[in-house]
Amino acid sequence: MTEAREPAGPHARRTPGTPCWVSLMVHGLATTEEFYGELFGWEFRPGPQQLGPYVRALLDGDEVAGIGQLPPDRRLPIAWTPYLASDDVDQTADQVRLCGGTVAVGPLDAGDAGRMALASDPCGAVFGIWQTAAHLGTAVTGLPGTPAWDELLTFETESVAKFYSAVFGYEEEPVVSADIDYVTLRLEGRHVAGIHGVGQAVPRERGPHWMTYFEVADTDETLDRVTGLGGQVLKPARDSAHGRVGTVADPEGAVFSLVQSPH
Repeated sequence: MTEAREPAGPHARRTPGTPCWVSLMVHGLATTEEFYGELFGWEFRPGPQQLGPYVRALLDGDEVAGIGQLPPDRRLPIAWTPYLASDDVDQTADQVRLCGGTVAVGPLDAGDAGRMALASDPCGAVFGIWQTAAHLGTAVTGLPGTPAWDELLTFETESVAKFYSAVFGYEEEPVVSADIDYVTLRLEGRHVAGIHGVGQAVPRERGPHWMTYFEVADTDETLDRVTGLGGQVLKPARDSAHGRVGTVADPEGAVFSLVQSPH
């Protein structure tokens, strides 16, 4: 699944609908920086402050993710949120509403970096929309510590896949199987994201949600490090068609997955 990412580069324009950034809002910004800095080797520098204190995570000088601080009175779920590329955030936000989704924040300008909105699909899963200006999004992929894949966990794929395809123009590629309800979303022939229908196995406390996978060099060793840094292993390492995967939560409860791609 990690080959699905569009090549990133200093002048790369993302095809609309391509996951182009991932961001996390937390209560303790400094302790979160410490956790991910130790886990992935990230360093941090300030980013746009429109929604409060915000930093960009860098891997060897390349931007890979964002972390912001929630106001103390906001009791929002702590979760990694993927941003999908758009050439016109305002138009995409209108399309989200027309197709039964909700726009919760924006569209608004993030300094000179670009224009953004936060939305949710008809089942409640939250995602971002990003129209690039100075900030193109994740600058490097395929290395340990970079986003590798985005997957929506929801009740069933058929209706929600129609929503995303109507908004972003995806082609749908269902897995033909009686055992799994899975649709891969494609743009221009490339796999860019997945939708996994898990029925009543959707966590009740979270509801449908997007899951970000981060590339790691060694899944088992990284899982050990997560617990040592105060995080929690939710699903132990297992082999999959796309490599060795595991699912964890950071100290504030943000859930994400790890994937060691086969080489």
